[in-house]
Amino acid sequence: MPRSWGCHELMDGAAVSSSFRALSVAKFLSAIAAKQPAPGGGAAAAMTAATAAGLTAMAARYSEDVLRDAVDLAREADRLRDRVIRLADADAEAYRAVLEAYALPRTDDLEERRERIRSALQWAAEVPLEIADIAASVVKLAARLAEGGNAHLRGDAFTAVCLAEAAVRSAATLVQINAKTGKLGDELVDGAECLVRLAADSAGRAVSENGG
Repeated sequence: MPRSWGCHELMDGAAVSSSFRALSVAKFLSAIAAKQPAPGGGAAAAMTAATAAGLTAMAARYSEDVLRDAVDLAREADRLRDRVIRLADADAEAYRAVLEAYALPRTDDLEERRERIRSALQWAAEVPLEIADIAASVVKLAARLAEGGNAHLRGDAFTAVCLAEAAVRSAATLVQINAKTGKLGDELVDGAECLVRLAADSAGRAVSENGG
């Protein structure tokens, strides 16, 4: 298991009783710091990607004079932000399923227990893979704005590039961990590694454009 808390700790955690999206920034950060399984790395990656998408949308809205499709870029960034922020909750739900599967008695049907664990780990790998996929799209949008958007917002766009790339790498690592633990094969890991490469390529162009 990627994290090793008992199942009761997740079930009793106040932070998972409602959507993480409803928490203030301070409360969300306190929940991350607390001794409880969720929110964890997946939720943090999702929120980081959402922050990057927000910065991207802002940079796009200030770039209408220099980019013909700035309005469309802003709307796409908003759409990505809405999608990825929901995955913070999905990550907690997926990990809850992992803990519940591992908590099944070993005295019962061991094959069923193994299948429950494998199925839960599959879900726990698929959620961060989706986070990485969305974050990679944010990197691409933000890089375009860092390259050709409003020069006064270039720093914000470049920050979005860096945050979104970090979210891709973080989420991809979670995919790798859960896929390896569940012996899920190479498809999920290959997909995650591909997204890391795509994000790095887009980020690299933004770095070059900004004199890095």
